Amino acid sequence: MGKVQSKATILYGEGSAEALNAHKGVMEKAGYAVKTAVGRRGIEDAVRQEKFDLVVLGHTLTRDDRHHLPYMAKKANTLCRVLVIHASGKHHEVDAAIDSRDGDRVLLEALDGLLEPAYA
Repeated sequence: MGKVQSKATILYGEGSAEALNAHKGVMEKAGYAVKTAVGRRGIEDAVRQEKFDLVVLGHTLTRDDRHHLPYMAKKANTLCRVLVIHASGKHHEVDAAIDSRDGDRVLLEALDGLLEPAYA
C-alpha cells in the first residue's frame, strides 16, 4: 500500500460533518489529497466543480444518496472511480464497496486497488 496516493485526488462525502473525521485522517495520513463534502448537495456541487480520481461515499449518507451519487460522479467525470462504504448489493456505477465495520486497513487497500491501475 501507499505507492500512488500523492498523485490521486479523493472526494470523501458523508451525511454529517462529524462523520468525516472518521476516515479523512486515515486517508490523509496514507498520503492522499482529500477534499470533503457533506450531504448529497455538497457532493454534487463538488463533483461538478472539480475532477476527482476517486469519490468515496460514506456510511452516513442515505441509501438513496449512495445509489444516486455514483451516477452523478461518473456523469461529471467518466474516469472517476467510486467506492461506497456500507453498501448493500451491487450498483453498476460503483467500482468497489466495503462494509463500514471492515476497518481502516480494508479502506486503504480498497483505495490502493482502485487507484493503482491509473497511476502504476
